[in-house]
Amino acid sequence: MIVDDDKDDRFFFRSAIRKYNPTYECIEAENGTDALKQLQETKQLPDFIFLDLNMPKMDGRECLKELKKDKTLKKIPVIIYSTSEYKVDIEVTKELGADYFLTKLSDIYPLPEELIKAMKKAIEKT
Repeated sequence: MIVDDDKDDRFFFRSAIRKYNPTYECIEAENGTDALKQLQETKQLPDFIFLDLNMPKMDGRECLKELKKDKTLKKIPVIIYSTSEYKVDIEVTKELGADYFLTKLSDIYPLPEELIKAMKKAIEKT
């Protein structure tokens, strides 16, 4: 699942995932509120949640807090996927339960490899 208010970022993310493995499906949400609603209504939970920090309605930090409060959803590895490189954002999100912090790259070509690396690191942590 990719949770990001930027439609282009969701497109690049989805393309990168499919480039790595065409059978992967990607659920999309525009903000934390939308993500939580979809997760509560789905029968098949995602293997990972990639979560942007800065979004309208419910930002990534608030969404992460809510995910970690839910006994089922808290088991899903959460990878913060943000343009932020601020050390405080990295530290705060890890304290809130994020499994990995991935900074969005300006160059999309290495994105598939970066996503796979982030998923592997998140699994190692859990």
